[in-house]
Amino acid sequence: MTRQTAWIESLSPWPEEFGLGRIRALLAELGEPQRAYRAIHVVGTNGKSTATRRAAAFLRREGLSVGAYTSPHVSGWSERIQVDGEDADFEVAVERVRPAAERFAATQFEAVTAAALAEFQAAEVDVAVVEAGLGGRFDATNVLDAPIVALTNVSLDHTDVLGESREQIADEKLAVVPAGATVVLGESEWETRARERGAARVVHASDIGRAAAEQLLGRELAGEVAIDLPGRLDFSGNDVFAGAHNAAGVEWLVARLPRDDYVICAAMLAEKDAGSMLSTLASRGNSFVATQTDNERTLAAEQLAQLAREFFADVESVPDATNALDRARERARPDGAVLVTGSLYLLRDLYGRLETVR
Repeated sequence: MTRQTAWIESLSPWPEEFGLGRIRALLAELGEPQRAYRAIHVVGTNGKSTATRRAAAFLRREGLSVGAYTSPHVSGWSERIQVDGEDADFEVAVERVRPAAERFAATQFEAVTAAALAEFQAAEVDVAVVEAGLGGRFDATNVLDAPIVALTNVSLDHTDVLGESREQIADEKLAVVPAGATVVLGESEWETRARERGAARVVHASDIGRAAAEQLLGRELAGEVAIDLPGRLDFSGNDVFAGAHNAAGVEWLVARLPRDDYVICAAMLAEKDAGSMLSTLASRGNSFVATQTDNERTLAAEQLAQLAREFFADVESVPDATNALDRARERARPDGAVLVTGSLYLLRDLYGRLETVR
């Protein structure tokens, strides 16, 4: 592990109090790098990283220099900060902001966000496509004054922080909309709220990344782009590796699976609606291997197994993620398939330990 990565991992991922004071002070110290380029701000419950990378790829195809910031990562920290489709030098990007970040006691996400925004300025990008981390109103990315804001969708997630209804959560996410912005919506029901926030134009789209790029460019885009986003929907032979960290994400995933006889290997965070997720996953297999992640918020493997027994005929608890994957593969032999899903932290743990997951 490099020196700067070790420092980033030593920081608290959660602030003692949510607010924009630290990130604004940090960016002011760095010379307001977020004002050096146009930006697309991507918020929503699910699909943000995909929309971010797709928008960046379309803009890059059209000849622009583009930065893309996503979270969380699966393959490594450098995955979060890309310039023109390539991972930035994470060590250099973090080193650039570390002294100021330490002075202002920045959180982990604030420090990485500042590193990304400063990296984009150093690379002289034309546009940055930036994914919000949690919500929007008090998210560290809410410093952009972006002319284009994309809201992928709204589901009940992080209700302890964002609100207990979809309407409350939508308000938190749409709080990033600056007056006069164009808002791209994946769900039409939020148009009134977007306009109340000051949106001058609202566009409805199923392909959020394409639509966001089109709105920035002011014209329609033909053709397609390819993106590589680890752990979102990776196929390895018959096996599938796909993080789905809430009920809506699991519903999206199962609709795209080609078979219904998977051995499912999963880990989930304690605050998630595990029952709904397990119920939906049970439509794609009868065998379940429960595991856990290195994250402190993980649901213990045996607790997850107990919940899973209501929905699956065959359940096993294997706390170590690598051993759990091995066990799922044993169960699937000779002609079956494994689905690894649930928390993206599980995909991160596995991709970090195994040279060839995909």
